[in-house]
Amino acid sequence: MAQKDLLTRLADAGETAIRTLSDAPGADRFMTAALALRDRLDELQRRVRGLEELEQRLAELERRVDKLSKAGGSSGSGSGSGGSRKSSGAKKSGSGS
Repeated sequence: MAQKDLLTRLADAGETAIRTLSDAPGADRFMTAALALRDRLDELQRRVRGLEELEQRLAELERRVDKLSKAGGSSGSGSGSGGSRKSSGAKKSGSGS
């Protein structure tokens, strides 16, 4: 029972604090900035998810190129896979920073 009273008192204090903050000068600007930040973070998360998909596709394509270059033997296709390895190395160093 005492815990319920404590939780009720905390909830009431929180509501009072929110009301007090909303009446403070500059609260509108703060809320606008906080909402804009939330929207920007959502957009950033969406873009990062898109990058992860592209990295997976690139890794799959590199595996296919390696497989084709091994199957082709030492014909002219060997030089093409070297370029692929260079791009994957550049990708790894770019994603690490």
